[in-house]
Amino acid sequence: MLAFVSSCGLTGIDGFGVDVEVNLAHGMPVFDIVGLPDASVKESRERVRAALKNSGFPFPAERLTVNLAPADVKKEGPAFDLPIALGMLCAMGVVDQAALDGACVFGELSLNGAVRPVRGALPMVISAMERGVKRFLLPAENLNEIRCIEGVQAHPVESLCAAARHLTGELPIPAAPSTDYQSLIRRRRFAEDFCHVKGQSKAKRALEIAAAGGHNVLMIGPPGSGKTLMARCMPTILPDMTFEEALEATRIHSVAGAIPESGLLTERPFRSPHHTASYASLIGGGQNAMPGEVSLASQGCLYLDELPEYRRDVLEALRQPMEDGFVTITRVNARCTYPSRFMLICSMNPCPCGNLGSRAKQCRCTPAEIRRYLNRISGPLLDRIDMHIEVESIPAEKLSETELSEDSAAIRARVEAARAVQRERYAPIGIRCNAELDARTLAGACRMTPGAQALLLASTERLKLSNRAYTRILKVARTICDLDGAAEIGDEQIAEAVQYRTLDRKYWG
Repeated sequence: MLAFVSSCGLTGIDGFGVDVEVNLAHGMPVFDIVGLPDASVKESRERVRAALKNSGFPFPAERLTVNLAPADVKKEGPAFDLPIALGMLCAMGVVDQAALDGACVFGELSLNGAVRPVRGALPMVISAMERGVKRFLLPAENLNEIRCIEGVQAHPVESLCAAARHLTGELPIPAAPSTDYQSLIRRRRFAEDFCHVKGQSKAKRALEIAAAGGHNVLMIGPPGSGKTLMARCMPTILPDMTFEEALEATRIHSVAGAIPESGLLTERPFRSPHHTASYASLIGGGQNAMPGEVSLASQGCLYLDELPEYRRDVLEALRQPMEDGFVTITRVNARCTYPSRFMLICSMNPCPCGNLGSRAKQCRCTPAEIRRYLNRISGPLLDRIDMHIEVESIPAEKLSETELSEDSAAIRARVEAARAVQRERYAPIGIRCNAELDARTLAGACRMTPGAQALLLASTERLKLSNRAYTRILKVARTICDLDGAAEIGDEQIAEAVQYRTLDRKYWG
């Protein structure tokens, strides 16, 4: 007897339909899985065999063939366990084919018949819905990922027995209700807050501008000056993710198997890889071309502490994702494209000992050591960082003050107001913030007064800035205008934006 079950596979963060065809025929008892399965799919034979027997179902002593169509696309992962098992029950007459028609099934089976969660549930559900599927049988632990998608009839199953009883009508599993995305946002809690950052008014002003426009930031200062604390406070002042942005971020984390307990991501990601991170862990890779930190930080922040300590090839690999907003990973067995729309935040010491320019301690590094240390960061990478901020040490009397500074909620209100202006301005062209302006849209969005244009040209010539630095100063000035409520870029905005590009001349000039 022949049975058909619809399921899904994964390619990057995109799902594709897989038809699980199960055929029982007379002959020697053999269990074959065809259709370009990988090792984990081939191992489904033993998991399904044990799960059926331990759930009280007979295992057929006939020739059993499972085909995963399309046969020319590689199938990976244990998500086909549940559809194969249900297809076998249908072929044996335990479950009617009509009960499986129109439903998409995926899930991993334990040997005792329990259904375990799988990676990539959200992208698989989205791809199936695009094909017109609305009814799903999926692991109960994957339910939180998809609970905000409207129109989904999701039946969470905890065991093979429960799935069979649902399909036979003996014990139907009700479809889980959907959840409003806005209600999830209101439950967010942050551990850090800018009110705990003592002093550093200039640095906090620069970080507010960076958050308002989505600009990349480099902080330079001695150890203990608060660089790491301010970087970790950045998510608290970034605007809330839209539902579409939350779906994109969750799809990437779902594929990587890094979904939080809440399911859908409601907070912008903040990724802080150690400086010993490899090329593959930062950019992505491995045998199956898994997403790296630049993709897991998409829609959020990627924080690189002690920037010169990272390997040179790892840092240079950041240049293309920063410019394009996506990264393509090519391996022998896979080729995947992942979004990488992240905000880069970097911090570093001005020298190996960290005390260059400090008022409290004397630098003990030689000029050659300082030059070698700073040269670990290339000019092209520095050019792609919009804002360079000098962070000074805080005097002891400042640290002993009990009065709190402006909190993150007040800063975030100004950031959200500036982002609202940008969303309205760029709605016709599909741009989210000023940092995403390109050559085609820059001139129309960044109109300057004659005085501002003359000041920018003079600063570019005097500081010997590149064309890329020129455009990034213009974008930062546009963000300052949005925070100030100005329609046209003036002298003050250009002057403030230029000062965020002078540190590379101080340290690298």
